[in-house]
Amino acid sequence: MDARSEQSGSPVLGHEEIRSVLTGVMLAMFLSALDQTIVATALPTIGVQFSDLESLSWVVTAYLLTGTAVTPLIGKLADIHGPRPVLMASIALFLVGSVLCAVAQNMLWLIVARGVQGLGGGGLIALAQTIIGIMVAPRERGRYQGYFATVFITSSIAGPVLGGFFAEHLHWSLIFWINVPLGFIAAAMSFRALTKLPAHHHPHRLDVVGALLMCAATIAMMLALSWGGVRFAWVSLPILALLAGSVVLWVGFGLRLVSTTEPLLPLAVLSNRVVRTGVVSAAFAMGTLVGLSIEMPLYLEGVLGFSASQSGLALIPLMAGVVVGATGSGKLMGRLTHYKRIPLVGLTMGIVSLAVLALMPAGLPVAVLGGVLALTGIGLGTVLPVATVSVQNAVPMPQLGTVTGVINFFRSLGSAVLTAGFGAIVIGMSGLDGHEILERMLDGQATTGPLADAFRWVFIAAAGALVLSLAAMIAMEERPLRSSTPPPLSE
Repeated sequence: MDARSEQSGSPVLGHEEIRSVLTGVMLAMFLSALDQTIVATALPTIGVQFSDLESLSWVVTAYLLTGTAVTPLIGKLADIHGPRPVLMASIALFLVGSVLCAVAQNMLWLIVARGVQGLGGGGLIALAQTIIGIMVAPRERGRYQGYFATVFITSSIAGPVLGGFFAEHLHWSLIFWINVPLGFIAAAMSFRALTKLPAHHHPHRLDVVGALLMCAATIAMMLALSWGGVRFAWVSLPILALLAGSVVLWVGFGLRLVSTTEPLLPLAVLSNRVVRTGVVSAAFAMGTLVGLSIEMPLYLEGVLGFSASQSGLALIPLMAGVVVGATGSGKLMGRLTHYKRIPLVGLTMGIVSLAVLALMPAGLPVAVLGGVLALTGIGLGTVLPVATVSVQNAVPMPQLGTVTGVINFFRSLGSAVLTAGFGAIVIGMSGLDGHEILERMLDGQATTGPLADAFRWVFIAAAGALVLSLAAMIAMEERPLRSSTPPPLSE
């Protein structure tokens, strides 16, 4: 241990050691990221086989929902036991969920299995960010965020292609069976690599009741968004009861936060101005990205008349833009004093790009559409590393896993809510139910008129979400980035 180690409170790892740890962790992270994209192109085939097209959105949201609930718990477990055993348990749970999905006999079975899978998958991404937070000082951390961006772009491009190929030419269950060999490889590589990780163990209590309240509140809210205007009128008793129930549960969740000794979302962490504003900015940006990535294939195929393969290719500018934005801002923020200016410019660019899509949802040339999607992706990408590193930089080491869980909690919650919200706009504003839309797409029939009008409002809603992300980023305090890992809290 050298002088830097003694000052920082943790051993200093060299770049090669950090890369060896990240290689194993990134493969585990790839599993979770891939499963968020590979399912989308297979959904119509799955819905037809199970004769249930109305419940398809829950195949996605069940994964997001349980991943949201588990991330704060995973962060605390990593603080208590260290990242390695928690990562192994997350991989195991993810694989169990994958097998259950692959052998599903009906839609309800598949949705529940996706929830089990999300319990493991949500932990994988949160743990990867916690591990890099332990190894790397905040000023250098942006440099390694680019590695994570590479994972997401690879999964974003490979996922839809593999999902469509398996569903069309083989069998949709292969999108889940493929996780089994990848999961064992990830576990073997991660277990060996994480022996090099500095040990950080800090006592915490787990707030399972808080997690259950949050999960129930979110389910009620998402059911209202999914069923409103489709199965029931917006002012009907079932929808009003769901909305009222969600409010009551959220109030209960808030009371739990202020009454328990160590709540799911620690008030000491949430009272930090950087954390409070940084997680809100990240939640709206990530929610917009995930919501658009789920709805854009429907826009490209239903409005613009693209085939499934053309739709996958058309999404590349959006996803590649995210990587360019995330990688660029991650590298620049360690060199700039006013690093917050990067996402401020990026979000403004994203808002303008979405406004262009809203103005001309059906009339943009393909080349212009690609450029607009690329600019939107770049803008979204600039937020993610800056928000994550700023939040981690604002807390001491014993709270690192917890605060990483908090930011992933809000990012997942934003993704689940905005995905449901965008879907509700498509169904509500188009005048078509999900069954009718998917049947037309499977038969090769365009739904240009009603869907174009609906997606105009989706793009307006997405731009509005980015305005809120921009406002939170403006409000976030810009603190100097530390050049060493933080020492433990004094007793």
